[in-house]
Amino acid sequence: MSCILHIETSTDVCSVAVTQDGACIFSKEDHEGPNHAVNLGVFVDEAMSFTDNHAIPFDAVAVSSGPGSYTGLRIGVSTAKGVCYGRDLKLIAVPTLELLCVPVLLNHEEIEPDALLCPMIDARRMEVYAQLFDRSLHEVRPIQADVVDSDTYREYLDKQPVYFFGNGAGKCMEAINHPNAHYIEGIEPLAKHMLPLAERRFFDERFEDVAYFVPFYLKDFVAKTPKKLL
Repeated sequence: MSCILHIETSTDVCSVAVTQDGACIFSKEDHEGPNHAVNLGVFVDEAMSFTDNHAIPFDAVAVSSGPGSYTGLRIGVSTAKGVCYGRDLKLIAVPTLELLCVPVLLNHEEIEPDALLCPMIDARRMEVYAQLFDRSLHEVRPIQADVVDSDTYREYLDKQPVYFFGNGAGKCMEAINHPNAHYIEGIEPLAKHMLPLAERRFFDERFEDVAYFVPFYLKDFVAKTPKKLL
């Protein structure tokens, strides 16, 4: 199997986890943030000390790749790259919106089989980054920056239940006034929930280029910038 270090810093929560053979063997979280610059290095050092003391070698580092906080993502990705360079490890990118679906699927068995999942990351005012998945985590609609009003998701809500969650969902629910709209509170992207998504990418060998990988917020910029200038 695999031993993976997971780093999640896309929102105010800072979390680090280690998974081995499909189980979480180490986890640290700070929900009082944003304190990523203070806590992330400490958490990662504790995770590496834990695995070193148990003679468990890492196989890869997984990092939440956004969308999310500009500063948080920069800190998380920079740390992940540093560990990859220092220990010659593979880098795995886990999309934040897909990650948000994991605790929903694990803990909410009441969700209808035909329902859609709509994770949301707060942007500003009534804008969110959102994506739509079915219960098998197949993408139904790609990531978009949505300015939310009563009609934003109507084409989906008129057909089936849609569950909204994430730190952008609360502010939207008054506008999304539809009987098929459901809101799940308390869903946060956490490192310990990265396990199934990171392991799937590990065994599919979907690794990132450690030198040139950037999180969601910089993709358009990097696509237009020669590598020699980065």
